[in-house]
Amino acid sequence: MKPSKQLIQTFLETKKVAIAGVSRDSKKFGAVIFRELKEKGFDVYPINPNVDKIHGVTCYPSVSALPSDVGSLLIVTPKLQTLSLLREAVIKGFRNIWIQQMSETPETIAYAKSQNLNLIMKQCILMHTEPVKGFHKFHRAINRFIGLLPK
Repeated sequence: MKPSKQLIQTFLETKKVAIAGVSRDSKKFGAVIFRELKEKGFDVYPINPNVDKIHGVTCYPSVSALPSDVGSLLIVTPKLQTLSLLREAVIKGFRNIWIQQMSETPETIAYAKSQNLNLIMKQCILMHTEPVKGFHKFHRAINRFIGLLPK
């Protein structure tokens, strides 16, 4: 299931993005995404129940603790945590949800489809946020060349 370019634009237009799976370890992918989205002008809301702040930004212990005006949720967690986060997000009222590639499971996908969400999966958010740089720029070019980039 490849998302449309329009669905990705809708997700990114909210500019207020919660990120479940932000780590204190700056080398982990959740921390990389957090920093890059912040640098690109997004209001980011990190979710990590084990820390109060990450890089000076208030960290939320759960999806349900997020402010009500956060428009989109990015899930960058180990697969075993994704389904419970997704369920919590649906209860909270999130409709725009991005499950970072490698964080989904068949159960997560089935549940998400049953909830009629604006769902993006099997895509790396850093290939779609401008300006795309480094490895992600190369990755996007390869995906465009082989026809895997959403249209």
